[in-house]
Amino acid sequence: MLINFLRFFKTIFSNSRILMLMIFAGCLFSNNLSAQEAEGVAPEFLKYENSKWVDSIMSTLSPDERVAQLIMIAAYSNRDEKHKEETLKLIKEQKVGGVLFFQGDPVRQVKLMNEYQAASKVPLLGAIDAEWGVGMRLDSTVSFPFQMALGAVKDDSLIYNMGAQIARDVKRVGLHMNFALMVDVNNNAGNPVINYRSFGEDKYNVAKKGVAYVKGSQGENVLTTAKHFPGHGDTDVDSHYSLPQINHSFGRLDSLELYPFKELLKAGASGVMVAHLNIPSLDSTGVPSTLSYPTITDLLKKKLKFKGLVVTDAMNMKGVTEGNTPGIVDKDALLAGNDLLEFTEDVPKAIEEIRKAINAGLISQAEIDRRARKILAVKQWVGLDNYKPTPLYNIIEELNSPEVALMNRKLTEASLTVLKNEGDILPVKELNKHSIASLSFGKEEETTFQRSVGLYAGTANFNLPFEASEEEVDSIRALLQPYNMVIAGVHDSSKYPRNNLNLAGLSFISSERTFSKRKYNNCLF
Repeated sequence: MLINFLRFFKTIFSNSRILMLMIFAGCLFSNNLSAQEAEGVAPEFLKYENSKWVDSIMSTLSPDERVAQLIMIAAYSNRDEKHKEETLKLIKEQKVGGVLFFQGDPVRQVKLMNEYQAASKVPLLGAIDAEWGVGMRLDSTVSFPFQMALGAVKDDSLIYNMGAQIARDVKRVGLHMNFALMVDVNNNAGNPVINYRSFGEDKYNVAKKGVAYVKGSQGENVLTTAKHFPGHGDTDVDSHYSLPQINHSFGRLDSLELYPFKELLKAGASGVMVAHLNIPSLDSTGVPSTLSYPTITDLLKKKLKFKGLVVTDAMNMKGVTEGNTPGIVDKDALLAGNDLLEFTEDVPKAIEEIRKAINAGLISQAEIDRRARKILAVKQWVGLDNYKPTPLYNIIEELNSPEVALMNRKLTEASLTVLKNEGDILPVKELNKHSIASLSFGKEEETTFQRSVGLYAGTANFNLPFEASEEEVDSIRALLQPYNMVIAGVHDSSKYPRNNLNLAGLSFISSERTFSKRKYNNCLF
């Protein structure tokens, strides 16, 4: 395949002027730490901690029900009746504080959330992972470009507007909290879990865009969580499957990984999600940061003066479950300083173990009550003190409005980046003097890119699969001979961006070196 590919391009470049556009679909302590360095605007919801509504709810809750307010369970809108009944049982019997929705569709999710709310003694805090929109979890909804692509956007007001729109969509599907935004600095190319979910490797750009996103979302009274504290960017292990270890000094962490978090705290971020990481410079015991008192209480709450909501990453992930028992691990996370336990695997056991810790004097009921008030304050801030069922009428149309489509288009346009433009090929001028062909690698059907090119100039479209035979390459070469310009797009077959393209032996087609060896001087990468 490699020989065919190079032979094909050698012939084309020797006879034509080529414009090569590589389109990747997935990318379209130090002890003197100053408290003032991070202390900033207090989260708005804190003003409700001692409100009349919060007082009234607290007066109806037993000590164990106050513990349960600190627990958020998982829910799916694409599962069967058994799952729904199990979820309802936890809500009715354990009086949990919230529900985190995963995969499903918006209509059924709203129906389920309305039913769950009706069954709950206290209005439930509903959450979702919607980093690039509710489409991250729900079908028939919009997904905006991944954060890696948005890192190239120059106008951060576009990021603010996107954050606001995502918040409106979160509310439209009956929820109140977005487990976003990721402000990990993507400083390890081998990272299997952060990668395209990050705004990039520049800590200043990550921070600026994170602040814009969070301000846009919180302006719509949707709570956000800056994640994954204290920074998951420089790992080559996915904490869903194992516990990553980061061996940097505190000085390095403070200057790089912690920088975006400190900027978001200054800007009034309402929540922070703690990662499952082993960071010896923060805690020498080897426990995951989710269970680390020095990381959460000493660093985040005391040194950085964060007063908002501290949330665990999912408590079913291998990064925290390995070697730890459900229920006991939730108790340990609470003792470390977390306010909200996400995706607790065994709710009755967690409440039992936390009660044992209270009785043993490891944590006081007064501290549990203080954290329960914080959860209830969030609920009042998002409007649950005046809860009404979410209407179903016209929901799909509203989630896919022309205004949202236009915003998505603007973001995509603003994220496109010209990496190289030798000979000023772009923009293409004097279209009437060009005979243009558009060639797609990796797609058998006409692509969106080809259709878009056709809006500006009459083009002939061709496709060549990655596994093309020598005969297919020869055929395409012959068909392209009449054209003096070929615009080629290489399309990844994966839904998500990856470090390598599946090119059957061409492990890195986008390498400039691959082409420059063949003197393809008009290539634009």
